[in-house]
Amino acid sequence: MKKFTLVAVGLLFNIIAFGQQLALDKDKLFDFYQNQRYAEAAEYLKQNYGENTDDLKALTQMGYCFLMAGNNVEAEKYYLKANLLQSKSLPILFNLASINNRRGNTDKAKQYYGAIVEIDSNNFIVYKLLANLYNSNKDSLKRVYLLKANKLMPTDGDVAVDLAEVHALYQDYGKAYEVLNVAIKADNENFVLQRTKLPIANYLKKYDEVIVAGEALLKIGPDAAVIKDVAKAYYFTKKYDKAVALFTQLEKMQMQNENTLYFTTLCYRYLKNFKMAAMYAKKTIDEGISPNIPNYYALLGLAYEENQQYSMANAAYKKGLFFDTNPTLYYRLAILYDTKLKQIKTAKSYYKLYLKSKPNVRIDEQEIKFAKARIEQMDLTK
Repeated sequence: MKKFTLVAVGLLFNIIAFGQQLALDKDKLFDFYQNQRYAEAAEYLKQNYGENTDDLKALTQMGYCFLMAGNNVEAEKYYLKANLLQSKSLPILFNLASINNRRGNTDKAKQYYGAIVEIDSNNFIVYKLLANLYNSNKDSLKRVYLLKANKLMPTDGDVAVDLAEVHALYQDYGKAYEVLNVAIKADNENFVLQRTKLPIANYLKKYDEVIVAGEALLKIGPDAAVIKDVAKAYYFTKKYDKAVALFTQLEKMQMQNENTLYFTTLCYRYLKNFKMAAMYAKKTIDEGISPNIPNYYALLGLAYEENQQYSMANAAYKKGLFFDTNPTLYYRLAILYDTKLKQIKTAKSYYKLYLKSKPNVRIDEQEIKFAKARIEQMDLTK
């Protein structure tokens, strides 16, 4: 905020200096800036300087005002004119890159940042901003820019976190740990850095460190990611009761997953609480199975059925039922046995199972009516 204020004040002094030459109303400009009425300031400057001015300071001041007002189109217009007059001005290039980034034109933003690198190859900010233009941590250029930024300023927390995540993706856990350590030493109250370090420390088997740092973070407030990392550290140090307490806390927060339930199962097993171990083993299985799997098998079976591969359709529908008693699967089996396989007795049993599985009365109204009617017809033909 202080940096922004200094920039604004500096620009204001420049405008006032020009105002003396162009008879601008200095009080009016000061009021615009003080109250952050940048759109009005921009229009006022535009009226006085003129749209076709070739004055570099005038162009940059108008560009800045339009930029602050959120008018990226006008801001770019004036900064482009300024860039023609002074092509190697870092502030102009930074602003042009920022404008294009805001508008989603990342390729142009990269070009402007690239021009800055050519002028100043040791500019930390430009490497940090370039890295942010790459969304995927798998992108090799993102890694290159983060490495350069981190080398120039290893204490920057944002870059350290991003670079550590990239290192971790490539399983360079030692490098990730060291990058975070350096940044944490410079800012030991940066909780983002500390949270990022926990899973990496777990990978490196620094369990005691995870427990100490994690418990300190949990005193600040509950955090599902921290709870999971500390719980795992307790598990690996064979403090199963403490691990269970934390894994159970995740369940209360509805933040459990297949992995945390699996570790909970193991904890109960080592605690010789086999009843709870069995219960959590079932929870782990249920969590690992997507609720959409029966629908996928229904779709697969329908594709086989439409291709007249009836035995394969039958197998697909039944495989889906292995995961859940899905009404659609029962209905498809009933139709298959009724109309294609001509096994009326089996078809009737599946129609009944379909009705018992409580299909949606509103959505499946026609199917329900058909199933009931077909059962009645079958009863009449006995």
